[in-house]
Amino acid sequence: LIKDMREIRKRVDEQAGDKRKQMKYLLVSIDPETDTPEHLKAFAKERQMDDEQWLFLRSNEEQTREFAAVLAVNYKQISPLDFSHSNIISVFNKKGELVSQQEGLGIDYNKTVEETLKQLAN
Repeated sequence: LIKDMREIRKRVDEQAGDKRKQMKYLLVSIDPETDTPEHLKAFAKERQMDDEQWLFLRSNEEQTREFAAVLAVNYKQISPLDFSHSNIISVFNKKGELVSQQEGLGIDYNKTVEETLKQLAN
């Protein structure tokens, strides 16, 4: 999922011109126990995802489950540090409304890139 998100950002950056800086890429932890703010900060830095466009969020277990349900993301803990989860990338408009979703790993993300560029143009 991280590789896919980075590829989407690269493609959006190539086409969005100066508007690319308006874009935010958000990753939400499904493991709030392990993913402390310090852990997320180190994770972002290790993967060169620590500029102002990347946001890494965490919450408590209940709110994480609720947010995942709203976005139709399924996840299950399979070991103390490992989770199985849906690979869904969602695009939101400037009002915070969900406008597009695409599921899968290593797929063609033209739809997601196009929708992101459309939202930046609005």
